Amino acid sequence: MKRKYIISIALVAIIALIAYKLSANKKQIDANNTPEKKVAVKIPVKYAEVKEQLLELRIVKTGNLAPFKESKVITTSSGILQTVRFELGDQVRQGQVLAIMDNRTQQLDLQKAESNLIKLKADLQTYTELLEGKATTREKVNDIRQNVSDAQVQVDQIRKQMGDASVKAPTSGIISAKNMEQGVFASPGSEIATIINLSRTKVQVNLTEAEVYQIKQGQSVKITTDVYPDVVFSGKVSFISPQADVTHNYMAEIMIENTQKTVLRSGTFVYADFSQKSKQNVLVIPREALTESVKNASVYVVGADNKVVLTPVQPGREMGSLIEIIGGVKAGDRVVTSGQINLKNGTEVSLAN
Repeated sequence: MKRKYIISIALVAIIALIAYKLSANKKQIDANNTPEKKVAVKIPVKYAEVKEQLLELRIVKTGNLAPFKESKVITTSSGILQTVRFELGDQVRQGQVLAIMDNRTQQLDLQKAESNLIKLKADLQTYTELLEGKATTREKVNDIRQNVSDAQVQVDQIRKQMGDASVKAPTSGIISAKNMEQGVFASPGSEIATIINLSRTKVQVNLTEAEVYQIKQGQSVKITTDVYPDVVFSGKVSFISPQADVTHNYMAEIMIENTQKTVLRSGTFVYADFSQKSKQNVLVIPREALTESVKNASVYVVGADNKVVLTPVQPGREMGSLIEIIGGVKAGDRVVTSGQINLKNGTEVSLAN
């Protein structure tokens, strides 16, 4: 009886121990299955406020000066250059005779043609009188009249050829090249000189697509050069190309008045400053705040709870490191300028200037 009692106590103890172990294991399993509380990590970013400022366009381009006009002096007939009346560097005016070609052959031809014309006119007079007396036919008179007309054309052509013997300046300016000397034979179309007109000079510069829409024809441009470091020349945009070249640039031409006090020479390296201020206030943000290209622009706006919202914006003109924003944000909004790669909608950030 005593033995049964001991066995009963042992069984109860074993069952109690098993129950305790099972309970302990269950608590451990429940603890393992309970998700850990995650601590939110704030992403450090830099930001800038959207602000208003006066619109200022800052565009400076480099280029070389070119003459206002450049013309070749070309012969229109053949012959020996009998006289050359210019030297390098001479100032010439439009229409001035620069060279005379030997035209003695044309002079003889002109004498013959004029004599023939005089004879034919006399014949026409005689036969016209005979026709009135019915001593000749009208066909004969008409033939002589046609011969007179042909002879007159020949005289006019020879006179023109003799006029072409005088080679004249096609424009006013300075002789920059002398290609032929006196006594040399010249064919029709030979270049004997080059004239450049530096009363005005011009600069050609290339503008990008973003720049060309900010420039207007007639706009004033400041021109500077290292040759005259303390002088600012006044220029005006005289031409803007309506079509881009293969590199997607647009050529613009600026005209500058040339003065005797500070003479600008062709080929001089210059800076063309298109910069100007306006009275228009615009919203601007740093260029690096844009998360994508200008054509598909958006920014991360930091809310009052320091969480960011990806916001599409409409960009405008670029002004150095800043860019105009036409729509999407307002003045005072905070936009992320650094650290966007780690962000998405709703991310909480810590701010640093």
